Amino acid sequence: MSDASFQSDIVGRKIFFLYPTASVKSQIITELVQQEYEVYTCKDHSRLARLLKKYPDSIVFVNIDDGMPAIEWEKWISTMSSAQPSIKIGIFSSSNDEELKNKYVNTLHVTGGFMSLKVDMSKTIPVILEILKGMNAKGRRKYIRATTERETTATMNMPLRGDLFNGVIKDISVVGISCTFEYDPGLARNALLKDIQIRLQSMLLKVEAIVFGSRMDGNEKIYVLIFTQRIDPEVRVKIRKYIQQNLQNKMDVEIVSD
Repeated sequence: MSDASFQSDIVGRKIFFLYPTASVKSQIITELVQQEYEVYTCKDHSRLARLLKKYPDSIVFVNIDDGMPAIEWEKWISTMSSAQPSIKIGIFSSSNDEELKNKYVNTLHVTGGFMSLKVDMSKTIPVILEILKGMNAKGRRKYIRATTERETTATMNMPLRGDLFNGVIKDISVVGISCTFEYDPGLARNALLKDIQIRLQSMLLKVEAIVFGSRMDGNEKIYVLIFTQRIDPEVRVKIRKYIQQNLQNKMDVEIVSD
């Protein structure tokens, strides 16, 4: 097993949608994000090809109706499959041509399926989920996490003992956060914290959490807070959206720099 395969078995595979349509974005990608898959979009096949050398265990769903002519897509996919066989490729197209489908599935050997853009995307979602499950796309990871320690868009505050403590979020998942405070509030393990207000960019979210523990990082004390089950389901939806956008922004930088 290669190092990349071993890594993906642990933390999962990155999933790229190349030239996704609006319906793919609004329905399929939105659902995959809520299902805790690590999903990205890209609109440049040349840059993505270079980027995938860094992430050789990725899954790529290609809209072959966009970007370049059909014959060029066949060459791109054939070259990609030969150069990096660990990359899994699936196809989206508005074509219902069975000969074209057979070419990709049986000749080019795409393993991610051939899906019609003319079909209701709600019917395609279960197909995609089954494909990703078969590829062990999540690995052993249950939740996507975004690191925010170098950003100013993720902060929090909470009332405690008559004071208001302001904090900076270091990382966040739908399960909880790690954070530091301007002044150490001296939180005890297993303490229940109510009325926490989290700011993620322009979003303000109300949560409550239990103190899981703390650790020192140099002179900085980092607390780990786990959200309680009473968190509003809509808050979880918004957190997942923020995490996906945060990761996409970082990936966009990599795509451009490669």
